[in-house]
This record gives sequence, structure tokens and C-alpha cells, in this order.
Amino acid sequence: MTATERRATLSLAAIFALRMLGLFLVLPVFALEVTHLPGGDDPALIGLAMGIYGLTQAVLQAPLGLASDLLGRKPVIVLGLLVFALGSVLAARAGSVQMLAAARALQGAGAISAAVTALLADLTRDEVRTKGMALIGASIAGMFALSLVLAPMLAGIAGLPGLFGLTALLALAGVALVLWMTPPEPTRQIDQTRGRLSQVWRHPHLWRLELGVFTLHTVQMAMWGVVPGLLVHAGLAKVQHWQVYLPAVLASFMALGGLFAAERRGRLRMVWRGAIALLMAVQLALLMAAAHTPGPWALGGLMFLFFTAFNVLEATQPSLISRLAPPQARGAALGVYNTLQSLGLFAGGALSGWLLKSFDAQAVFAATAALAALWLALGWRQPMSATTAH
Repeated sequence: MTATERRATLSLAAIFALRMLGLFLVLPVFALEVTHLPGGDDPALIGLAMGIYGLTQAVLQAPLGLASDLLGRKPVIVLGLLVFALGSVLAARAGSVQMLAAARALQGAGAISAAVTALLADLTRDEVRTKGMALIGASIAGMFALSLVLAPMLAGIAGLPGLFGLTALLALAGVALVLWMTPPEPTRQIDQTRGRLSQVWRHPHLWRLELGVFTLHTVQMAMWGVVPGLLVHAGLAKVQHWQVYLPAVLASFMALGGLFAAERRGRLRMVWRGAIALLMAVQLALLMAAAHTPGPWALGGLMFLFFTAFNVLEATQPSLISRLAPPQARGAALGVYNTLQSLGLFAGGALSGWLLKSFDAQAVFAATAALAALWLALGWRQPMSATTAH
């Protein structure tokens, strides 16, 4: 990477990290902490409050991605972070699960993922872009690992309102990074002819990636409606869950080195398929675990495998979108991609809440395994570059 590429990657990864740390600090304790609020005895309502963030993101990702093509990336990123901060403040003051769901919906309206990834694509060359996306993915996974350590302690000190207040401060720190650390947008981004959403929706080589990101985040969110309870039933108190999650996340980073090597050797498609297959296998293993209540370290092993698959897919998919999409519609393409990502977050929360209320934990993992199997089958022939798409 050049010096500008390194600066762009590190600053944008830090922006993602600050925003995602705020989200992840809430996620491991959300289902346990909201039970004292009015409405906290309804699993379906809790699942809605967890996932509605993704619904509003889904509505706004594509329009804001297109807006970043028209108005520039940085103004859209700053506006989104400010909206996210406002939603976090309102969530800290929520007096019921219903009010919390409304505040989470406003958080989701700060839909900046498309603009951030599009800006990274603008500022990096094709041959180093997967590495840049992987570093963003690693920063997100690192924040998840950090949240697993901090969330139980901070929740014990400040409760859920304190976590949301910290989330607002982290979003404001992200604004400072955009304004003072991220390199300027390239002139070509300002001057080039703009694309249209119709170019993205009709593109023949993007739909598998859009299906894939929806599936990946549906599976992720559905899991977090169940896995904390499995660990509690396995005898591990919620304040100790980080002892399982943290080693699993950190160990999974090793997979990223293998990803870069596979890309250099032209084996990216094989690794991509393998990661989807691993995601499916983990869901099947969790299906069996939900019936037999294994020990916490067995669950930790499954979490390691899940994070390995997740990190590889999170790094490769946006890089592939940026390669395959028309350059003048890159922001719009990443907006559609992030729309499906956000829909997956909403669908996963709602799905796990409904299945837990109507059936049991095994039903959740049966559904997530089926989704992963469908993705593997339909995505088998996914092109890895514009040259192999023809």
C-alpha cells in the first residue's frame, strides 16, 4: 500500500471500529439487560428491538450510498454518524422496550457503511483493496472482542443506559476522524458521471453477493439471540462469557493471513466457498449443541469456527462488489449491498425472537443452517473479478 492508501485504510477502519464498538457493547448483554424494562418479558419484542436497527439501515443504505455518489462520501458519513449519536442518546433515556426499539430504529438511520466502503474503494487500487477491506473487517472483529470483555463490566457499572451513552460519544469521535484524519476524496469521485440504482439491481454478477450478505448477517444476529443463553445453561455466568468469546475472536484472525495468500495464488473462490460451507457446518453443530447442552469450551470452539468463516466473508464480499460494480455506480452498489446486510440484521433478530417464542433454540439453528446451505448452492458459480465474470 502507498502512504495515502494506508492512511485511508487505517482512518476508515477506525471510524468503522468506533461505530461498531458502540453497537457491540450492547449486543452481548442486550437480551439479558432489557428484561427489567416494561415489555422485557416478550422474546419477540426483544428480538424486534435488537433487529430493528437493521431495518432502518436497510431502508437508507442504498439512498445514502447513491447520495455519496452525488454529494461526496464525507458529508454523508458525517451526517450518518450524527444521526447515530442522536439515536444512542435517545436509547439511553428509553423507559420501555418499545421506546428502546424506536431509538434503535433512529440509530439505524445513520447508515454510513456504503459511503465508508465506497470511499475506501475510491482511495485504494484493486490489487490492495481486499487487504483494505480485510483490515476493516479485522477492526470490526477486534471491537467485538473488546466489547465481550468490556460489556459485562460496563453494564454492571452503568447499565444499558450507560452503554448507549458511550456509544454516542464514540460516534462523535468518528466524526472527528472523518474531518481531520481521512484523506481527501479523489477529484474523479467529484467529477465523474453518476450511476443509477437500476444499474445495480440489473447487474448479473452481484446478486449472489447480495444474497450472501443478507444470509451472513441473518445468521449472525439470530445466533446472538441464542448463544448467550446456551453459555448460561452450560454453567458460565454472563460476566464470564468473554472468556469464551475473546480467544475465539482473536484466534480467528489467523484466517485472514491465509485469505491474502489464497488471493495471491488465484484461489479466492475456493476459500470463499469453504467459508460458506464452514458457516453452514457451525450452524448444524449448534443445532446439535442446543439439544445436548455441551460445555462452554465446546461452544467456544464453535465460536472460533464461526468467526473464522465470518471474517473471511466480511473481507471478501465488499471487495468483490467494488470490483464487479460499474465504477460510476460504486457507491450505489455498496449501498444496495449494505441494504441487504441491514435487512439481514433485522431478519435475524426477528427470526430468532419468533422461533424462540414459538418453538425452541434448535429451530433457530435449523433455520440458519438452511439459509447457509441455500447460499452455498446458489453462490457456487460466483465470479471473483470482472474478467472471470464473462
